[in-house]
Amino acid sequence: MQAFFASGHAVDVVLVVIALEAAWLIGTRRMSLWATLLVLGPGVFILLGVRAALVGADWWWISLALLASFPLHLLDLRRRLETRT
Repeated sequence: MQAFFASGHAVDVVLVVIALEAAWLIGTRRMSLWATLLVLGPGVFILLGVRAALVGADWWWISLALLASFPLHLLDLRRRLETRT
């Protein structure tokens, strides 16, 4: 089990589950692709940063993944606030 996590494959499993969730949201909830990206995107980028850390990637890969999650998060917050009013 330790090798499973150290190889980053545990994160891969979670990313597959998120991909299935995205397909479900788009298919059954009729959520737009853009809205789905904004909802799930930040978590995906954070998970990619975790995966990079688990496999021993350089620090800038980890920070790049975390940095990429922030604008998507802000856009999602703006979208949610706009649909609220």
